[in-house]
Amino acid sequence: MMDPTTDNAGRSGDPGAARASLEALRAEIAKAVVGQDPAVTGLVVALLCRGHVLLEGVPGVAKTLLVRALASALELDTKRVQFTPDLMPSDVTGSLVYDTRTAQFSFQPGPVFTNLLLADEINRTPPKTQSSLLEAMEERQVTVDGTPRPLPEPFLVAATQNPVEYEGTYPLPEAQLDRFLLKLTIPLPSRQDEIDVLTRHASGFNPRDLRAAGVRPVAGPADLEAARAAVATTAVSPEITAYVVDICRATRESPSLTLGVSPRGATALLATSRAWAWLTGRDYVIPDDVKALALPTLRHRVQLRPEAEMEGVTADSVINAILAHVPVPR
Repeated sequence: MMDPTTDNAGRSGDPGAARASLEALRAEIAKAVVGQDPAVTGLVVALLCRGHVLLEGVPGVAKTLLVRALASALELDTKRVQFTPDLMPSDVTGSLVYDTRTAQFSFQPGPVFTNLLLADEINRTPPKTQSSLLEAMEERQVTVDGTPRPLPEPFLVAATQNPVEYEGTYPLPEAQLDRFLLKLTIPLPSRQDEIDVLTRHASGFNPRDLRAAGVRPVAGPADLEAARAAVATTAVSPEITAYVVDICRATRESPSLTLGVSPRGATALLATSRAWAWLTGRDYVIPDDVKALALPTLRHRVQLRPEAEMEGVTADSVINAILAHVPVPR
């Protein structure tokens, strides 16, 4: 009898089965990570939209474990890079290495050649190394010595940064922030969730051994391909398109912002809304889908005025105010 948790071949062309498999990710990842369902959903949305994710949270809230658990549940390869001030671009992308046996240079792939790349503390490395990821994120390839080398498919960059410690960091420029499809905030766990975490560790849970924790593959690349094809057919009415545009244009007119959402941001909001609509079981987008994804899709694409920051205004509060005032299509 075949193991249903590892047999993805039969589901490869079935969007309904693919949706069920992706929904099962939450339960599977919960075996290793407690109370981070919104982050799991955000990562799945990013995979469906072929986008990348910026994870923001204080140290110790399981950002690394979350990405590793997702890779295990999806049967995907994952690598981690600790970004430091002395990290070079070639340490990420790879480089040409001289082989004394053949007297020739050969390409040694860097950690970017994977399915899920965890760029840990990306704001701790200088802009030159940060920018080495731009081609990989946008073009899904790496060019070394004039030769483009395609990256595996699927490919997702999950970059982390600490929201409270800025000494010795290099803030990501707006152009690079705009390359991330979503910015997900990883909160501290609730009291009960933290009790559950400690109980698991007291019972012998080892975050470095996900197999022992019971995390098994419940979906795979074939499911992602079927899901992406289904998301592409999710209907968007002209009214919903106009609603997305009105929200993004309102950010450009907000007195609290010096930088509003670009057309790329509007395209991203439409894409994530379609993915969310499909994940919730519909083949069309409604305004609630747009509202649900507005914060994670737009919060990193706006820039607050200094005086607004001093008054305690946040990007989330500005976007929520805009959502409350932009007319919702009927």
